[in-house]
Amino acid sequence: MELNVIQKIAIFAIPVIFAITLHEAAHGYAARRFGDRTAEMMGRISLNPLRHIDPVGTILVPLVILLLSKLAGGGGILFGWAKPVPVNFNNLRRPKQDMLWVAAAGPGANLVMALFWAAMVKFAFALQATPFAMPLALMGAAGVFINAVLMALNLLPIPPLDGGRIAVSLLPPRAAYGLARIEPYGLFILLALLFTGLLGVIIWPLILALISLAASLFAIEPVELLALLQIVLT
Repeated sequence: MELNVIQKIAIFAIPVIFAITLHEAAHGYAARRFGDRTAEMMGRISLNPLRHIDPVGTILVPLVILLLSKLAGGGGILFGWAKPVPVNFNNLRRPKQDMLWVAAAGPGANLVMALFWAAMVKFAFALQATPFAMPLALMGAAGVFINAVLMALNLLPIPPLDGGRIAVSLLPPRAAYGLARIEPYGLFILLALLFTGLLGVIIWPLILALISLAASLFAIEPVELLALLQIVLT
């Protein structure tokens, strides 16, 4: 089974938009919980994707990657970003400690969504020969994949990624200060890892582990989920 570009866009659109926007909304919810109301005052604590969509990062970049991947005849790491939720860490009740929970909320949201989409795959299998079974199964597989990628990527200990902020929260003050100072160069470090091929080497094991976890929790054979991913990614 081979999908055309329009079919791929239809399958990926909802998982990509919600994976990116709910990730950001989770940061806002966590920040409010620990004392910072900046995101709330700016109307960013919302499950409405329109409040979080970045025209370039949420729509254009994933679409271009998807089209280039299709033209190249292979899969790749599909990613994007939303408008960052504003967080003033100085407003948190315990800035250094609470930073961990605010940062972890984003990847945590992606984990929850990966499990949700795995449940959709299981539900699609139950539908069997109905016309909705295969489209839902493919969308579910895409959702598991996208959220696994975003979770793994954001857990890299490179500021300003969530993993970098988690590391800053956990490290002793002197080491945390040193790590925080590289934040202006974080994007360049990430791009260097991408173009040297090291990014895939680092995060693919975690991506595959997350996919296997989602499959096992819903009694889905990993090979079945990987077969669906093979369809949506090639």
